[in-house]
Amino acid sequence: MKILVTGGTGFTGKALVKRLLDEGHQVVALDYQEGIKTQELSDWGAEVIIGSVTEREVVAKAMQDVEVVHHLAAAFRELDVPNEYYDEVNVGGTRITLEEAEKAKVAKFVYCSTCGVHGNVDHPPAAETAPIQPGDYYQRTKYEAEPIVAEFAARGMKTVILRPTALYGPGDPERFGMIFRRVNKGTFPIFGDGTAFYHPVYVENYVDASLLAQQPGVGDGECYLIGDENYIEIKDLVLKVAKAMGKQDTVKTPHLPLLPLRIAGHVVEKVCKPFGIAPFIFPRRVDWYRQNRAFDISKAKKELGYKPKVHLDEGLKNTYDWYQQENYM
Repeated sequence: MKILVTGGTGFTGKALVKRLLDEGHQVVALDYQEGIKTQELSDWGAEVIIGSVTEREVVAKAMQDVEVVHHLAAAFRELDVPNEYYDEVNVGGTRITLEEAEKAKVAKFVYCSTCGVHGNVDHPPAAETAPIQPGDYYQRTKYEAEPIVAEFAARGMKTVILRPTALYGPGDPERFGMIFRRVNKGTFPIFGDGTAFYHPVYVENYVDASLLAQQPGVGDGECYLIGDENYIEIKDLVLKVAKAMGKQDTVKTPHLPLLPLRIAGHVVEKVCKPFGIAPFIFPRRVDWYRQNRAFDISKAKKELGYKPKVHLDEGLKNTYDWYQQENYM
């Protein structure tokens, strides 16, 4: 099949493109900028188009003869942009992509949302029917695109919405990089009691779910949370990272009060934003210590046939090996 992956040069998109190519599909990777080692995509055989999902003519070009669309493109932790930019990309860009997919008569449209639409989980683990309570512009706009997907499903398009938990793995230096680098220095401060739940998903597990969702007659019109088999407390996650690095006997995890960090996160973000500087601490990073992210993936297992193959210990070791190979430590 010919398959379009929007956000195809990013961490998750690139992993998906690679797997699709390995399975013999013809793949178009559309993204607004190059990512890490984007040339590899072309070397593997993908067609790479640099352009935004907000540009209709670019999307129409990428959509030619496409049978399946995986829509991963999104504004995420963008610096020095107004909040409206998230609406433009995450909501408006999704509508444009759906409209062009409808014109192209694609067989399946798979939308990558986020578990963040559920915000802090009040009664863990949360299923797909849990309250929608996004905590920031990214999460809000990702959810606001979901009814648009449902709108096109009601008009006859075959769609699936996936809500991944915290994606990590080789290919992305940022999402777990902070944990690995702090552990590597020998000390990882735990703000608060460290008992908040965190639910990772190894990138290849998410790719498995994406490939299941693209199959004819599978998951049509439905929404699925996609995560690893188990969620984990923050303090235990840090220790597992240390174990993957061979530092479980030396890393120190002192517990510190959370409130001063919350105040600092808001202040630093406001100070840095006008200058386009990436803040070293910001509210979403502070929330990592205090908000529950724990989800029930039984619907995806039952209806998609999803089964997480790579478990946390293996995934963390693979990620650490990649960090070392690429000199991110």
